[in-house]
Amino acid sequence: MSNNNLESEKKMSKKQGEQNSARRTFLLNTARGLGLAALGGLVWSAYVDEVTASQLLLRPPGAIEEEEFLKTCIKCGLCVEHCPFDTLELAKPGDNKPLGTPYFIPREVPCYMCTDIPCVPVCPTNALEEKLVSNDEGELDITKAQMGLAVVDVENCIAFWGIQCDACYRACPLLDEAITLEYSKNERTGKHAFLKPVVHSDACTGCGLCERACVTEKAAIFVLPKEVAQGKVGDHYIKGWDAEDEKRLENAFGEETKTELSERSPMDSLNDMGGLLDE
Repeated sequence: MSNNNLESEKKMSKKQGEQNSARRTFLLNTARGLGLAALGGLVWSAYVDEVTASQLLLRPPGAIEEEEFLKTCIKCGLCVEHCPFDTLELAKPGDNKPLGTPYFIPREVPCYMCTDIPCVPVCPTNALEEKLVSNDEGELDITKAQMGLAVVDVENCIAFWGIQCDACYRACPLLDEAITLEYSKNERTGKHAFLKPVVHSDACTGCGLCERACVTEKAAIFVLPKEVAQGKVGDHYIKGWDAEDEKRLENAFGEETKTELSERSPMDSLNDMGGLLDE
């Protein structure tokens, strides 16, 4: 083989090697990119799941607003350690909840409304704030807690079927305050009565004792965070008979819209039938 042919084969072999190397580099970079994208997707999915779950979590008594709670809680677990009923849990990896933060599941273990509220004073960062569970004299008062709000599923609550059941009512630690029974006649039978549980948001602490006591397979009364369970009226509707509610008018604002018709006097508008005044 001549030197020229040998040199030509070497060049071709080198060129093919460079092409193969570039191809391998491209494939590796593509694979890395896809791997990073998949990992990013998994991380983002986990984050979304945690954020979604966080909106439905029930926090210990005295917990500040959720967004601030997540910034303030240092995941120390002291509140969990001082709970005498093992109500509180710390979110673990795989729970799809903000890792290390305390929460409770009423159907499993509700809050038993300890009068000394031992989980709150031990919080080192005020993520659980004493003043949120204190009365006007500055004394701890568990009835001031706002862990959530009990909601009744009227379609599956057997009391709304006409079956006598007052399990949630009897389990409530604020008897005849947070839950009352509403009497009404059973028109279907004509001789029986309904005793329907009614939850009062101004008294309900969200302890979940009612949910724990519910006799249905899946609780027909359950506790949700207040911001999830309740609607919001806004500043456009005011209880005119409630002086406290009228304070919300301070945040209200109005808009005045002017049209050609509004610039005319009301009398002219009433008398002008189909433009008669213009004739």
